[in-house]
Amino acid sequence: MVLKVFRWSPGFRERIQRFWVPAKEGMTVLDALLDAQRRLDPTLAFRYACRVGMCGSCGMVVNGRERWACRTLLKSLRSGIVTVRPLYHFPLVRDLVVDLAPLAEQTARVGGVFVPGEGATPTAARIGRDAPERRRIDRAIECIGCGLCMSACTMVANDPRFPGPAALNRLFTVREDSRDAGHGDRGGAVLVSEDTLMRCHTQANCTEVCPMEISPTESILALRRRAVRRLLG
Repeated sequence: MVLKVFRWSPGFRERIQRFWVPAKEGMTVLDALLDAQRRLDPTLAFRYACRVGMCGSCGMVVNGRERWACRTLLKSLRSGIVTVRPLYHFPLVRDLVVDLAPLAEQTARVGGVFVPGEGATPTAARIGRDAPERRRIDRAIECIGCGLCMSACTMVANDPRFPGPAALNRLFTVREDSRDAGHGDRGGAVLVSEDTLMRCHTQANCTEVCPMEISPTESILALRRRAVRRLLG
């Protein structure tokens, strides 16, 4: 197979480099990249860790769609040519490696951080798995911050002030947590800002590419409903 890989490093122009990789049964895109790096060009840079679809660090754009390289079988792509490029909307570090700092920064900006209440015990408070608030956020809390949804979001591309689906999904989980003491501080300024919830066009690109089958779109809609109740209340 032919692996067409985006290459860039500081001081050099971006380019596409071709690698001829022997495809094997059960081979993933990550396997192909590792083969190219070890056998053909050790300077090829990309990020990975667990190799089993748990950490999300190997996120990249494969044949035009955001995917985890370790979970993407070459056979599933049904093409003898596979194109790989880094995630969109993140600063480039080198080749397929991007800086995910904007995701954490946007999450902090919208207040997507748990705030313990006064007199909170050092032990974790228990919330049963059948509790209503737990069921409401059951899927949303599985986000591991891989950045695929940010890359797929067209609004992130057009408005740098839009926090993005990952940050808003995290905000939703925190606001639904009865133990959190930061609800008042987050207030309505973030929720009703024209660059936050209202900027999402609910195209669900984020939901479509999420490997964890989370729907940030649904989380954003839930936050919108909460914002409307706050305004009318």
